Amino acid sequence: MHYYQHHIGDFIKDTSFLTNEEVGIYLKLLWLYYDTEHPLPNSIFELSIKVNARDQQDALNGILGMFFTLRNDEWHHNRCDKEISFYKQQLETASKAGKASAAKRALNRNSTVVERSLDSCSTVVQPTNNQEPITNNHSIDEPPTKQRTKGSRLSTDFELPDSWTEFCQTERPDLNPQKVFDSFKDYWVAKAGAAGVKLDWQATWRNWVRNQNIVKPLFNKADIVHQTVPSSSQRDPALVKLDEDRLKTAPPNPEVLARMRALLGRQA
Repeated sequence: MHYYQHHIGDFIKDTSFLTNEEVGIYLKLLWLYYDTEHPLPNSIFELSIKVNARDQQDALNGILGMFFTLRNDEWHHNRCDKEISFYKQQLETASKAGKASAAKRALNRNSTVVERSLDSCSTVVQPTNNQEPITNNHSIDEPPTKQRTKGSRLSTDFELPDSWTEFCQTERPDLNPQKVFDSFKDYWVAKAGAAGVKLDWQATWRNWVRNQNIVKPLFNKADIVHQTVPSSSQRDPALVKLDEDRLKTAPPNPEVLARMRALLGRQA
């Protein structure tokens, strides 16, 4: 085993009375146990070499007595035995699953070979009057589909059929069929998920053409003449009123004019 679950809380609680050197010895014994997947040998000398505790054999012997159990001349650890047993069960389960999967794949390959043999034989039989030959030919007016009952996505190499062009020219003569088809294809090819799957692409095309907005002609606002005053042969009433007011105005008093000239002469 190259991995095991180390429960820090339990380990600290169980080793709180050990020194750092003794904790290190205990950890190395556990690592040796998991690495070999086997109980430890009942040999202080051998274990002291493997965990690098040659000068601490008394501590090693005490740790074995506190945390391990001697059975059949081997040091056992309950937690290690449970983890190793579970690990081996997992390996066995995975092995069985792998063998079952391999057997299923082999069975499928054999079935495919038999089906191909039957298919090759069935092509020799000629259809009778009561039997119609089954073909996989698709209409040129719609993209190929594997199963018509399940729908399909629009193929990236699908081109504009002639019947689609004729429908667009008849239904919407104001449109350019190729440009409409290009936008139709780009939209549905990029459409993600189940929304991009259609059972009848020709019907989808008809609805797409019908829903196209009518192109309105564009005018330059500068070319449009805006008439704010209605045309008339009569003179503008406002101008007539100004002339009338001018005639009603009395000329200035001569004395007032003389005073104004005097004032202007002084300023000069």
